[in-house]
Amino acid sequence: MRINILIGGKAGQGINKISEIVSQVLVSQGYFTFNYRDYPSLIRGGHNFNILSVSDKRVGSYETKLDIIIAMDENTIEKHKLELKKQGVIVGHKTLEDLGRNLNVALAGCLIKILGINKESLIDEVQKQFNSKESNSAAEKGFESQKQKFDLKKLNNKISIMAGSQAVAQGAVNSRIDLYLAYPMTPATGVMHELASNQIENKLMVFQPENEITVVNAGLGASFAGAKVMVGTSGGGYDLMTEGLSLQGMSEIPLVVYLASRPGPATGVPTYSTQADLDVALRGGHGEFPRVVIAPGDPIECIEKTNEAFYLAEKFGTLSIVLSDKHLAESEFSSDRKPKKPLKVEIKRKLLGEGIIKTSSYEHDVVGNTTENAKLTQENADARVAKYENIKKECSKFEMIKIYGKKNSKNLIIGWGSTKTVILDAIENLDYKFLQVLYVKPLSNEIKKEIQKADKVILVEQNVTGQLGRLIREKTGIKIKNRILKYDGRPFASDELKRGIEKIK
Repeated sequence: MRINILIGGKAGQGINKISEIVSQVLVSQGYFTFNYRDYPSLIRGGHNFNILSVSDKRVGSYETKLDIIIAMDENTIEKHKLELKKQGVIVGHKTLEDLGRNLNVALAGCLIKILGINKESLIDEVQKQFNSKESNSAAEKGFESQKQKFDLKKLNNKISIMAGSQAVAQGAVNSRIDLYLAYPMTPATGVMHELASNQIENKLMVFQPENEITVVNAGLGASFAGAKVMVGTSGGGYDLMTEGLSLQGMSEIPLVVYLASRPGPATGVPTYSTQADLDVALRGGHGEFPRVVIAPGDPIECIEKTNEAFYLAEKFGTLSIVLSDKHLAESEFSSDRKPKKPLKVEIKRKLLGEGIIKTSSYEHDVVGNTTENAKLTQENADARVAKYENIKKECSKFEMIKIYGKKNSKNLIIGWGSTKTVILDAIENLDYKFLQVLYVKPLSNEIKKEIQKADKVILVEQNVTGQLGRLIREKTGIKIKNRILKYDGRPFASDELKRGIEKIK
């Protein structure tokens, strides 16, 4: 069973609140949900919409055809009516307009009735969120205005909802982060908001410096002093940080970076999604120095892999990058799984007050004194490469890749990051297995073995050039010819991706 619901209107009308109310009611009834948010870079006006997918099984994507449209304005109906299935339902705003600011609550009530869920569950959720008789009355009015179309019986699943930004923040808290530094930039800002909202309870500090150059340098300074530090940004901010990242490579001060991609060079398409920053995550910065690049694919992995990033940064004095995008950061995923027990992130290096500590942006000797000696320069370069080999051995203890689908299939799909959940939905009834790449640097040796076992290999990415495919070719010598690439800023719909897979013979 799967139901796709589009909720649309202008920015500022409260469409996210409809999704939130309905999603919480649905998970209380044991249903899985996935909520995709689509909005332009406007504070007011424009056309915003969410697509809420509902299922009795795990779901991590939406489909192109809609069962229900909830419209807070006429523009929503005009734009999306051709996407509605033949027996689909449209609920407009006109009959409930007199409710003013509670229009969205009333429309949530409409939707709950159409889905066949009892009114008590609706009112309980509205009371919890608003504690207002006026809102309760609006929800009831919306509920009574509709006829039931579906019959969603209560299920026995225990489910929670989380967005990627919340999960990265939780992974940082699990690592006992001391300081988060960032300058606001969509779509990375969600992590800053999450950490800031509970910084006193979690005994950490969130601070916004004047720009990203200050962010990375202040982060290195705080880490040098003994703090567990993460900095966050998107594409343009990351560019500004790269000189500081090179300083990390030379100074070997532990640092975790959260990089949430956005489409295009420069400002690009700031409120939409892409996987175009893999190359810069792998190589941004001058000189040669080790780093770790991890790309989680859902919120549970965001929690676990952010924790691993802190662990590796501190253990090896390295740069750990957690790579995300708008789709993963802002979509809301439901799950009945729990993350693994967090790794303990211990600071074992000598700290200020425990003796003289020197570090430098220059090449230096073992005690931190600047050197231009040829022999030392070469030895230090060799030591940085050797450290990377040790990092790779340590990473092999973690899940660097995952295999899903039909384990013995000769048809293989390779993807990474936010494409994970849509690939899983798309291959559900197909003869395919899916290799998810979680660690992009270092890259698992198992990837080459899996490709060599397959008769047909398909690369799925959301960028123009197939950046993971190019990396695999660089590391293994294998070129993946079959590619499904999408780079219009919108994520794959599962039925769209399934059609693309089926076309490749």
